[in-house]
Amino acid sequence: MYVADTWFTSDFHFGHFNIIRYCNRPFASTEEMDAHIADRMNAHVKPNDTLYFLGDFCMGNVEKVAAYRKRLNCKTIHFVEGNHDKVTRKSQSIFASWSSLSEIHVGKQGIVLCHYAMRVWPHSGRGAWQLYGHSHGNLPDDPLSLSMDVGVDSHDFCPWHFDEVQAIMKVKAAAREQSPET
Repeated sequence: MYVADTWFTSDFHFGHFNIIRYCNRPFASTEEMDAHIADRMNAHVKPNDTLYFLGDFCMGNVEKVAAYRKRLNCKTIHFVEGNHDKVTRKSQSIFASWSSLSEIHVGKQGIVLCHYAMRVWPHSGRGAWQLYGHSHGNLPDDPLSLSMDVGVDSHDFCPWHFDEVQAIMKVKAAAREQSPET
């Protein structure tokens, strides 16, 4: 029997040509970039899995939003909006949920989801994680902070599986315990 998995990602920027230059993405066109990202998502995230998308989905009109959404096989995408989601906001109903910040639990693990990185977040002192996008892998990681960039630019255009995030957070939690700063 298949058990649904939980995934996290952000910053597809489907249809956004300037992001190719800005982030030095290895694509000659938006069509090539869009296909690569959609293919990578569909190779990992199965239809009955849950995907948390942390902002900056696409450029274009509402018809483009719908067309890009249809390219993704995952039925349950929870959307946390980013700074490039003005048009996508008009299509909220095609996502399982919509928010600007979300507090979730996967099992017993508390997680705060936001497009933007935070220095502190709800329950950060009690082991809650904070996952974010927006920085396209350019924000230096704090090895003592239970936060991380889950955007496509930080993971070879792949989503992050909960187990991958958990492994990284275990290392960070151990480093925090050993640090005289905490």
